[in-house]
Amino acid sequence: MRRADGTEVDLARFRAWLFDLDGVLTRTADVHAAAWKATFDCFLDAERLTPPFDPVGDYLAYVDGRPRADGVRQFLASRGLEVPEGEPGDPPDAWTVTRISASKDAQFREALARNGVEVYEGTIAVVRELRARGVVTAVVSASNNTRAVLAKAGIADLFDVCIDGIALDEQHLAGKPAPDSYLEAARFLDVVPGDAVVVEDALVGVEAGRTGGFGLVVGVDHSGHRADLLVHGADVVVTDLRELLETPD
Repeated sequence: MRRADGTEVDLARFRAWLFDLDGVLTRTADVHAAAWKATFDCFLDAERLTPPFDPVGDYLAYVDGRPRADGVRQFLASRGLEVPEGEPGDPPDAWTVTRISASKDAQFREALARNGVEVYEGTIAVVRELRARGVVTAVVSASNNTRAVLAKAGIADLFDVCIDGIALDEQHLAGKPAPDSYLEAARFLDVVPGDAVVVEDALVGVEAGRTGGFGLVVGVDHSGHRADLLVHGADVVVTDLRELLETPD
């Protein structure tokens, strides 16, 4: 296969593949976007502010792929707004970063319990093929719900390592677009970044893969932002991951 710059890439040489969760493995990006919209619109309505949260534009630009608290800060900053950081146990009517984050998490968990999780079958087929070839795999996501989503989808056993939002907090790792979470996954798998592939649908995710020095950064485009993924660091962009393994090297 070829990168966007025309150079040849030998997929067989990579020892590890590192996958984002929402929008790459599972069809949960839209669930997150809806939870963010419900949460932010409640805040904006209470403060009598417009326009409402855009579940496409605002989601991709400010919250997709980021730790929840960072997403809150980024979106509010885009509107010229700032709220106190707060702390666990803030009352429901306290508009703080902590409380807004908790409200979004509650919205997402309710939707998860109500509707379950769908996977991207093409991606899962690629993961199974990679593992059959002896390639190690990891999930790298800013979501604190990563393990719950993997379990709900029945795919937790397909990954050797899971670096999630809880791990980021416990190990004091910076969230995407910093490469820390992907570098930590590579360390656990005992591979150097140059021997690993990062698979992402988020702009901050492909940035993390690029700045981390990974051997290949694959952008997955489910919403028509191929050009943005390339600009932010993707070497190649696909709409279905199976395209990679079906393309002759």
